Amino acid sequence: MQDLKQVVVIGAGVVGLTTAVRIQEKGGYQVEIVAEVLPSDPKNIKYTSHWAGAHHVSHAGADVRQQKMDQETFKTMWELSAPGGLAEGCFLRIQEEEYFAEPIATPEALQVMPDYKLLPSDILPPDCAEGISFTTLTIDSPVYLNYLLSRFLAAGGSVVRGAVQHIAQVVEGGVGIFNGRKVLSSPSAVIVCVGLGARTLGGVEDKDVYPIRGQTVLIRAPWIKFGRAISSKGGLWTYIIPRRSGDIIVGGIKVDNDWYPTPRHETTQDILKRGFALCPELAPPEIRAQREPVLEDLQPIIIEEGCGLRPARKGGIRLEVEWASVQDQKKVPVVFNYGHGGYGYQSSWGSATLALELLEQALAESK
Repeated sequence: MQDLKQVVVIGAGVVGLTTAVRIQEKGGYQVEIVAEVLPSDPKNIKYTSHWAGAHHVSHAGADVRQQKMDQETFKTMWELSAPGGLAEGCFLRIQEEEYFAEPIATPEALQVMPDYKLLPSDILPPDCAEGISFTTLTIDSPVYLNYLLSRFLAAGGSVVRGAVQHIAQVVEGGVGIFNGRKVLSSPSAVIVCVGLGARTLGGVEDKDVYPIRGQTVLIRAPWIKFGRAISSKGGLWTYIIPRRSGDIIVGGIKVDNDWYPTPRHETTQDILKRGFALCPELAPPEIRAQREPVLEDLQPIIIEEGCGLRPARKGGIRLEVEWASVQDQKKVPVVFNYGHGGYGYQSSWGSATLALELLEQALAESK
Protein backbone atom coordinates (compact mmCIF):
# COMPACT_ATOMS: atom_id res chain seq x y z
CA MET A 1 0.00 0.00 0.00
CA GLN A 2 1.29 3.44 -0.94
CA ASP A 3 2.61 5.54 1.94
CA LEU A 4 0.64 8.78 1.66
CA LYS A 5 2.36 12.08 2.36
CA GLN A 6 0.48 14.11 4.96
CA VAL A 7 -0.25 17.68 3.80
CA VAL A 8 -2.02 20.38 5.80
CA VAL A 9 -3.70 23.29 4.01
CA ILE A 10 -4.38 26.31 6.21
CA GLY A 11 -7.45 28.18 4.95
CA ALA A 12 -10.74 27.17 3.32
CA GLY A 13 -11.50 30.05 0.99
CA VAL A 14 -11.68 29.48 -2.74
CA VAL A 15 -7.87 29.35 -3.02
CA GLY A 16 -7.41 26.98 -0.09
CA LEU A 17 -10.21 24.66 -1.18
CA THR A 18 -9.04 24.55 -4.80
CA THR A 19 -5.45 23.91 -3.76
CA ALA A 20 -6.56 21.13 -1.41
CA VAL A 21 -8.64 19.51 -4.16
CA ARG A 22 -5.76 19.71 -6.65
CA ILE A 23 -3.30 18.05 -4.25
CA GLN A 24 -5.71 15.40 -2.92
CA GLU A 25 -6.82 14.36 -6.41
CA LYS A 26 -3.21 14.15 -7.62
CA GLY A 27 -2.77 10.97 -5.60
CA GLY A 28 -0.07 10.08 -3.11
CA TYR A 29 -1.25 12.62 -0.56
CA GLN A 30 -3.55 12.74 2.43
CA VAL A 31 -4.68 16.35 2.67
CA GLU A 32 -6.26 17.92 5.73
CA ILE A 33 -7.67 21.45 5.78
CA VAL A 34 -7.62 23.46 8.98
CA ALA A 35 -9.68 26.65 8.95
CA GLU A 36 -11.51 28.93 11.34
CA VAL A 37 -14.36 29.60 8.89
CA LEU A 38 -15.88 27.13 6.43
CA PRO A 39 -18.14 27.55 3.36
CA SER A 40 -21.17 26.23 5.23
CA ASP A 41 -20.90 28.96 7.88
CA PRO A 42 -23.02 32.14 7.79
CA LYS A 43 -21.46 34.96 5.81
CA ASN A 44 -19.01 37.10 7.76
CA ILE A 45 -16.25 39.61 7.08
CA LYS A 46 -13.49 37.11 7.91
CA TYR A 47 -14.38 34.95 4.90
CA THR A 48 -14.01 37.00 1.73
CA SER A 49 -14.84 34.21 -0.72
CA HIS A 50 -18.54 34.28 0.23
CA TRP A 51 -18.84 37.89 -0.94
CA ALA A 52 -17.28 37.54 -4.39
CA GLY A 53 -19.40 38.28 -7.49
CA ALA A 54 -17.95 36.36 -9.22
CA HIS A 55 -17.16 36.24 -12.93
CA HIS A 56 -14.16 35.22 -14.99
CA VAL A 57 -12.81 38.42 -16.50
CA SER A 58 -9.03 38.53 -16.44
CA HIS A 59 -7.21 41.74 -15.58
CA ALA A 60 -3.78 40.13 -15.93
CA GLY A 61 -2.64 42.70 -18.47
CA ALA A 62 0.91 41.91 -19.60
CA ASP A 63 1.67 39.71 -16.56
CA VAL A 64 2.45 36.38 -18.23
CA ARG A 65 2.31 34.32 -15.03
CA GLN A 66 -1.08 35.77 -14.14
CA GLN A 67 -2.32 35.21 -17.70
CA LYS A 68 -1.42 31.53 -17.50
CA MET A 69 -3.11 31.09 -14.13
CA ASP A 70 -6.26 32.81 -15.34
CA GLN A 71 -6.37 30.85 -18.60
CA GLU A 72 -5.93 27.50 -16.87
CA THR A 73 -8.67 28.41 -14.42
CA PHE A 74 -11.06 29.45 -17.19
CA LYS A 75 -10.42 26.20 -19.06
CA THR A 76 -11.14 24.16 -15.93
CA MET A 77 -14.26 26.13 -15.03
CA TRP A 78 -15.55 25.96 -18.61
CA GLU A 79 -15.31 22.18 -18.44
CA LEU A 80 -17.02 22.15 -15.02
CA SER A 81 -19.85 24.31 -16.37
CA ALA A 82 -20.63 21.96 -19.26
CA PRO A 83 -24.35 21.20 -19.69
CA GLY A 84 -25.29 18.14 -17.67
CA GLY A 85 -22.05 18.21 -15.68
CA LEU A 86 -21.91 17.70 -11.92
CA ALA A 87 -20.91 21.33 -11.34
CA GLU A 88 -23.14 22.95 -13.96
CA GLY A 89 -25.32 24.46 -11.24
CA CYS A 90 -22.40 26.53 -9.95
CA PHE A 91 -21.98 28.47 -13.19
CA LEU A 92 -23.78 30.52 -15.81
CA ARG A 93 -22.30 30.91 -19.28
CA ILE A 94 -22.92 34.43 -20.55
CA GLN A 95 -21.99 37.08 -23.07
CA GLU A 96 -20.00 39.81 -21.33
CA GLU A 97 -19.75 43.41 -22.51
CA GLU A 98 -17.02 45.65 -21.09
CA TYR A 99 -16.76 49.39 -21.68
CA PHE A 100 -13.56 51.32 -20.99
CA ALA A 101 -13.03 55.02 -20.31
CA GLU A 102 -9.52 54.68 -21.75
CA PRO A 103 -8.30 52.36 -24.53
CA ILE A 104 -7.13 48.98 -23.21
CA ALA A 105 -3.35 49.19 -22.90
CA THR A 106 -2.73 45.43 -22.69
CA PRO A 107 -5.71 43.48 -24.06
CA GLU A 108 -3.88 40.13 -24.40
CA ALA A 109 -5.55 38.51 -21.40
CA LEU A 110 -9.03 39.11 -22.82
CA GLN A 111 -8.31 38.53 -26.50
CA VAL A 112 -8.04 34.78 -25.84
CA MET A 113 -11.62 34.59 -24.57
CA PRO A 114 -14.25 32.86 -26.75
CA ASP A 115 -16.08 35.11 -29.23
CA TYR A 116 -13.89 38.11 -28.40
CA LYS A 117 -14.59 41.18 -30.52
CA LEU A 118 -14.32 44.95 -30.43
CA LEU A 119 -17.63 46.78 -30.25
CA PRO A 120 -18.46 49.48 -32.81
CA SER A 121 -17.73 52.96 -31.51
CA ASP A 122 -21.23 54.20 -32.35
CA ILE A 123 -22.85 51.91 -29.75
CA LEU A 124 -20.55 52.80 -26.86
CA PRO A 125 -21.95 54.64 -23.83
CA PRO A 126 -20.95 58.30 -23.40
CA ASP A 127 -17.36 58.96 -22.31
CA CYS A 128 -16.18 55.48 -23.32
CA ALA A 129 -13.14 55.08 -25.55
CA GLU A 130 -13.45 51.36 -26.26
CA GLY A 131 -15.77 48.42 -25.80
CA ILE A 132 -15.41 44.67 -26.14
CA SER A 133 -17.58 41.60 -25.85
CA PHE A 134 -16.75 37.94 -25.28
CA THR A 135 -18.16 34.75 -23.84
CA THR A 136 -17.32 33.88 -20.25
CA LEU A 137 -18.97 32.47 -17.16
CA THR A 138 -20.10 33.61 -13.75
CA ILE A 139 -19.75 31.70 -10.50
CA ASP A 140 -22.39 31.46 -7.79
CA SER A 141 -19.87 31.84 -4.99
CA PRO A 142 -21.63 30.15 -2.02
CA VAL A 143 -22.79 27.24 -4.18
CA TYR A 144 -19.37 26.76 -5.76
CA LEU A 145 -17.51 26.89 -2.44
CA ASN A 146 -19.66 24.08 -1.06
CA TYR A 147 -19.15 22.12 -4.28
CA LEU A 148 -15.37 22.39 -3.81
CA LEU A 149 -15.67 21.29 -0.18
CA SER A 150 -17.82 18.27 -1.03
CA ARG A 151 -15.50 17.32 -3.91
CA PHE A 152 -12.52 17.49 -1.57
CA LEU A 153 -14.20 15.30 1.03
CA ALA A 154 -15.35 12.82 -1.62
CA ALA A 155 -11.73 12.50 -2.79
CA GLY A 156 -10.70 11.43 0.71
CA GLY A 157 -9.67 14.76 2.21
CA SER A 158 -10.66 15.88 5.70
CA VAL A 159 -11.45 19.17 7.41
CA VAL A 160 -10.78 20.36 10.94
CA ARG A 161 -12.06 23.63 12.37
CA GLY A 162 -9.34 25.55 14.15
CA ALA A 163 -7.83 29.01 14.53
CA VAL A 164 -4.12 28.75 13.76
CA GLN A 165 -2.14 31.36 15.67
CA HIS A 166 1.29 30.49 14.28
CA ILE A 167 2.31 28.15 11.47
CA ALA A 168 4.72 26.48 13.91
CA GLN A 169 1.68 24.94 15.61
CA VAL A 170 0.77 23.05 12.44
CA VAL A 171 4.35 22.39 11.36
CA GLU A 172 5.02 20.50 14.60
CA GLY A 173 1.66 19.01 15.54
CA GLY A 174 -0.41 18.91 12.35
CA VAL A 175 -4.17 19.33 12.63
CA GLY A 176 -4.24 16.99 15.62
CA ILE A 177 -3.78 19.90 17.99
CA PHE A 178 -7.23 21.14 16.94
CA ASN A 179 -9.23 17.91 17.08
CA GLY A 180 -7.89 16.28 20.23
CA ARG A 181 -5.66 13.59 18.76
CA LYS A 182 -3.58 11.93 21.46
CA VAL A 183 -0.66 11.25 19.13
CA LEU A 184 0.56 14.35 17.32
CA SER A 185 2.88 14.29 14.35
CA SER A 186 4.50 16.71 11.98
CA PRO A 187 3.05 16.70 8.43
CA SER A 188 5.10 16.23 5.29
CA ALA A 189 4.25 19.77 4.19
CA VAL A 190 2.08 22.79 4.99
CA ILE A 191 0.29 24.98 2.43
CA VAL A 192 -0.63 28.50 3.54
CA CYS A 193 -3.76 29.85 1.80
CA VAL A 194 -4.97 32.34 4.38
CA GLY A 195 -5.69 35.39 2.25
CA LEU A 196 -5.79 38.56 4.32
CA GLY A 197 -4.84 36.48 7.36
CA ALA A 198 -1.27 36.36 6.04
CA ARG A 199 -0.86 39.86 7.44
CA THR A 200 -1.24 38.67 11.04
CA LEU A 201 -0.63 34.90 11.05
CA GLY A 202 2.40 34.13 13.21
CA GLY A 203 5.35 32.93 11.19
CA VAL A 204 4.10 34.79 8.10
CA GLU A 205 3.15 38.35 9.15
CA ASP A 206 3.40 39.65 5.60
CA LYS A 207 2.94 43.42 5.79
CA ASP A 208 2.71 43.60 2.00
CA VAL A 209 -0.78 42.14 2.38
CA TYR A 210 -3.59 44.68 2.61
CA PRO A 211 -7.37 44.82 2.10
CA ILE A 212 -9.17 46.26 -0.89
CA ARG A 213 -12.69 46.81 0.35
CA GLY A 214 -15.52 45.96 -2.00
CA GLN A 215 -19.24 46.51 -1.64
CA THR A 216 -22.12 45.09 -3.69
CA VAL A 217 -25.88 44.76 -3.79
CA LEU A 218 -27.57 41.41 -4.42
CA ILE A 219 -30.89 41.66 -6.22
CA ARG A 220 -33.39 39.19 -7.65
CA ALA A 221 -33.60 39.63 -11.43
CA PRO A 222 -33.72 36.23 -13.19
CA TRP A 223 -34.48 37.91 -16.52
CA ILE A 224 -30.87 39.16 -16.73
CA LYS A 225 -28.74 36.60 -18.59
CA PHE A 226 -25.79 38.77 -19.65
CA GLY A 227 -22.88 40.53 -17.96
CA ARG A 228 -21.99 44.19 -18.34
CA ALA A 229 -19.27 46.39 -16.87
CA ILE A 230 -18.02 49.94 -17.36
CA SER A 231 -15.01 51.84 -16.06
CA SER A 232 -14.71 55.53 -15.25
CA LYS A 233 -11.66 57.70 -15.89
CA GLY A 234 -11.01 57.56 -12.15
CA GLY A 235 -10.74 53.77 -12.31
CA LEU A 236 -14.11 53.02 -10.70
CA TRP A 237 -15.85 49.96 -12.11
CA THR A 238 -19.59 49.37 -12.23
CA TYR A 239 -20.64 45.82 -13.04
CA ILE A 240 -23.62 43.52 -13.43
CA ILE A 241 -22.96 39.83 -12.69
CA PRO A 242 -25.87 37.40 -13.12
CA ARG A 243 -25.89 34.05 -11.35
CA ARG A 244 -27.51 30.84 -12.48
CA SER A 245 -29.95 31.11 -9.57
CA GLY A 246 -31.43 34.33 -10.97
CA ASP A 247 -29.73 36.51 -8.37
CA ILE A 248 -27.67 39.43 -9.68
CA ILE A 249 -24.61 41.07 -8.16
CA VAL A 250 -24.48 44.84 -8.74
CA GLY A 251 -21.20 46.52 -7.85
CA GLY A 252 -18.97 47.94 -6.88
CA ILE A 253 -16.05 49.75 -5.29
CA LYS A 254 -12.34 49.19 -4.69
CA VAL A 255 -10.86 51.05 -1.72
CA ASP A 256 -7.36 50.20 -0.52
CA ASN A 257 -6.77 49.75 3.22
CA ASP A 258 -10.41 50.27 4.16
CA TRP A 259 -11.23 47.77 6.92
CA TYR A 260 -14.85 48.79 7.56
CA PRO A 261 -16.73 45.48 7.97
CA THR A 262 -20.33 46.34 7.07
CA PRO A 263 -22.05 47.96 4.07
CA ARG A 264 -22.25 51.75 4.03
CA HIS A 265 -25.72 53.00 3.11
CA GLU A 266 -24.50 55.86 0.94
CA THR A 267 -22.26 53.48 -1.01
CA THR A 268 -25.18 51.13 -1.60
CA GLN A 269 -27.22 53.99 -3.03
CA ASP A 270 -24.35 55.03 -5.29
CA ILE A 271 -23.88 51.45 -6.54
CA LEU A 272 -27.58 51.11 -7.33
CA LYS A 273 -27.58 54.44 -9.16
CA ARG A 274 -24.57 53.50 -11.28
CA GLY A 275 -25.82 49.96 -11.86
CA PHE A 276 -29.23 51.14 -13.01
CA ALA A 277 -27.66 53.70 -15.37
CA LEU A 278 -25.53 50.94 -16.88
CA CYS A 279 -28.33 48.39 -17.02
CA PRO A 280 -31.90 49.75 -16.85
CA GLU A 281 -33.01 46.22 -17.71
CA LEU A 282 -32.54 45.46 -14.01
CA ALA A 283 -36.03 46.84 -13.46
CA PRO A 284 -38.73 44.14 -13.63
CA PRO A 285 -39.96 43.54 -17.20
CA GLU A 286 -43.61 44.10 -16.26
CA ILE A 287 -42.71 47.64 -15.19
CA ARG A 288 -40.65 48.31 -18.31
CA ALA A 289 -43.59 47.11 -20.42
CA GLN A 290 -45.82 49.82 -18.92
CA ARG A 291 -43.54 52.82 -18.45
CA GLU A 292 -39.99 54.13 -18.26
CA PRO A 293 -38.35 52.46 -15.24
CA VAL A 294 -36.86 54.50 -12.41
CA LEU A 295 -34.23 53.70 -9.79
CA GLU A 296 -36.86 53.17 -7.08
CA ASP A 297 -38.18 50.17 -9.03
CA LEU A 298 -35.17 48.18 -7.80
CA GLN A 299 -36.02 48.52 -4.11
CA PRO A 300 -38.50 45.60 -3.91
CA ILE A 301 -36.05 43.17 -5.52
CA ILE A 302 -33.05 43.89 -3.26
CA ILE A 303 -32.00 40.77 -1.33
CA GLU A 304 -29.01 42.03 0.63
CA GLU A 305 -26.11 44.44 0.75
CA GLY A 306 -22.66 42.98 1.15
CA CYS A 307 -19.04 43.94 1.59
CA GLY A 308 -15.80 42.01 1.59
CA LEU A 309 -12.11 42.65 2.04
CA ARG A 310 -10.17 41.49 -1.01
CA PRO A 311 -6.82 40.02 0.14
CA ALA A 312 -4.38 41.98 -2.01
CA ARG A 313 -0.60 41.95 -1.84
CA LYS A 314 2.06 44.35 -3.08
CA GLY A 315 3.96 42.42 -5.73
CA GLY A 316 1.06 40.09 -6.48
CA ILE A 317 0.38 36.50 -5.49
CA ARG A 318 2.99 34.91 -3.26
CA LEU A 319 3.86 31.48 -4.63
CA GLU A 320 7.05 30.23 -3.03
CA VAL A 321 8.49 27.78 -0.50
CA GLU A 322 10.19 28.27 2.84
CA TRP A 323 11.49 25.59 5.18
CA ALA A 324 10.41 25.34 8.81
CA SER A 325 12.13 23.32 11.52
CA VAL A 326 10.53 21.25 14.26
CA GLN A 327 12.11 20.25 17.54
CA ASP A 328 13.58 17.02 16.20
CA GLN A 329 15.34 19.10 13.52
CA LYS A 330 13.06 17.79 10.79
CA LYS A 331 12.63 20.30 7.97
CA VAL A 332 9.08 20.82 6.71
CA PRO A 333 8.38 22.71 3.46
CA VAL A 334 5.84 25.51 3.78
CA VAL A 335 4.25 26.51 0.46
CA PHE A 336 2.65 29.96 0.28
CA ASN A 337 -0.31 30.61 -2.01
CA TYR A 338 -1.99 33.89 -1.10
CA GLY A 339 -2.32 37.53 -2.15
CA HIS A 340 -4.86 37.08 -4.97
CA GLY A 341 -6.70 40.36 -4.34
CA GLY A 342 -9.96 40.40 -6.26
CA TYR A 343 -8.86 37.59 -8.59
CA GLY A 344 -9.04 34.55 -6.33
CA TYR A 345 -11.75 32.78 -8.29
CA GLN A 346 -10.40 33.50 -11.75
CA SER A 347 -6.85 32.37 -10.91
CA SER A 348 -7.68 29.64 -8.37
CA TRP A 349 -6.98 26.52 -10.45
CA GLY A 350 -3.88 27.99 -12.05
CA SER A 351 -2.34 29.02 -8.75
CA ALA A 352 -3.28 25.64 -7.23
CA THR A 353 -1.33 23.92 -10.00
CA LEU A 354 1.72 26.09 -9.28
CA ALA A 355 1.39 25.38 -5.55
CA LEU A 356 1.31 21.64 -6.27
CA GLU A 357 4.43 21.95 -8.43
CA LEU A 358 6.23 23.80 -5.64
CA LEU A 359 5.14 21.14 -3.16
CA GLU A 360 6.44 18.27 -5.26
CA GLN A 361 9.73 20.03 -5.98
CA ALA A 362 10.24 20.69 -2.27
CA LEU A 363 9.43 17.12 -1.25
CA ALA A 364 11.80 15.80 -3.92
CA GLU A 365 14.58 17.99 -2.51
CA SER A 366 13.95 16.75 1.03
CA LYS A 367 14.59 13.09 0.17
